[in-house]
Amino acid sequence: MPRRLRRRAAVAGHRRGRGGTGVALAFAAGPSGERCGRGARRRGRGRRTVSVGPGGPGAAPTAALSPSRLGAVLRRALWWLVLTVTGGVRRHGQLPPRGCVVVANHSSHADTAALLAALDARHRPAIGAAADYWFASPWRRRVCRVLAAGFPVRRTGGGMDDLLSMADGLRAGRAVVLFPEGTRGADGEVGAFHRGALVLAERAGVPVVPVAIVGTDRLLPKHGRLRSSPVRVRIGEPLPPSATPQDARAAVAALRARTPAEPLRDSPVRRRVAAVAASRLGLLLAFVWACAEALSWPLMPELLLGIACVAVPRAALRLSFAALAGSLAGGLLALQLANTGLQLPAPLTTDRMRAEVRQELAAESASAVRHQPWNGIPFKVYAAEAGRADVPAADWFVESAQARGGRTLTVGAAFAVLGLLLCRFRRHYGAYVALLGAGFAAGLSLVVAGWS
Repeated sequence: MPRRLRRRAAVAGHRRGRGGTGVALAFAAGPSGERCGRGARRRGRGRRTVSVGPGGPGAAPTAALSPSRLGAVLRRALWWLVLTVTGGVRRHGQLPPRGCVVVANHSSHADTAALLAALDARHRPAIGAAADYWFASPWRRRVCRVLAAGFPVRRTGGGMDDLLSMADGLRAGRAVVLFPEGTRGADGEVGAFHRGALVLAERAGVPVVPVAIVGTDRLLPKHGRLRSSPVRVRIGEPLPPSATPQDARAAVAALRARTPAEPLRDSPVRRRVAAVAASRLGLLLAFVWACAEALSWPLMPELLLGIACVAVPRAALRLSFAALAGSLAGGLLALQLANTGLQLPAPLTTDRMRAEVRQELAAESASAVRHQPWNGIPFKVYAAEAGRADVPAADWFVESAQARGGRTLTVGAAFAVLGLLLCRFRRHYGAYVALLGAGFAAGLSLVVAGWS
């Protein structure tokens, strides 16, 4: 809406507010709002009505909610994907075919994501959000509107007018989602319901649908951090518009009692690996493994990252850096030892590998190590041959840091993403490790055979 018209609406609302008459600020959703043509909007004659609540110009306006079906489809796909990664979301029951007011328990910020992922996009669900929190700053307002189809509801006067402005959208077939408790609960119990959702349903002549959400308090606890947990959304039978807040609360509580929380099934092997990988011992192990591989050990540090980063994705970055540091330290040590004439054992390497590396070093000096991430020749071969070729240690460190750094950090990030995608199947972690080991052994055999 043009800035000039918004200022006029604000002034008019302010004048009426001083007279004691509060007028709801509403952007009509649905067909009536869509018929507004470009020329009418330019002249300020569109069908969207704007007024200001009792608080005057400073009061929070009700959002202009686009009834786009495509937007609802994209939001549902986004949140379904996010919740699938963090443990999965499952829905029981469905909404009635026409518009309705959805009332749900509220224990986590993840409740909104759960409902948007579970409810059908054809209802184009709109989420009521606290105006003093989600609309307090421009970036929060944009996030709430774009990712959650949120509209502001004032908690300190004017909130009823904000709710009633959604009546036209309800009659047009939309679902308006509200958390009648007004805030997140911390004990898992369903708190007392405010009456606003019921008044809105009665005014619009649509049913009230109770919904229970289970698992979000484990997924994203109040004042806690995100962790993996399955989420369940159970939709109950519609209640008549004349239902009381007590009726709605009892229906939601009964649904929640029928939907027990399901802990994410886990593997004992994964739990043990995660406990080590997330500790200082895990960092030391990554450093020593990579350092030993740069000297003589035949197993690449990427194998360790594949085991540890999938088990505990949040530790992937520091494990990758520890492995990189160990690889660089071992490479420098191998270079110095070879420079003094000491030759360490190099299992699973071939004379052809060493000949290829000597040719590359003669042509490119230290920068020859940039070929290592792609040709399958172990890093220890490059480090030892660089020492025999009297490559300066400083040049070697810079070049190997770039070559090994890009590979190690990319591999660690890739396994972390894989761990997130497979978190629902962490009970099969033992089978994953067995497959990873078999694949690594097969790949190493092919590389050695190819350079024989």
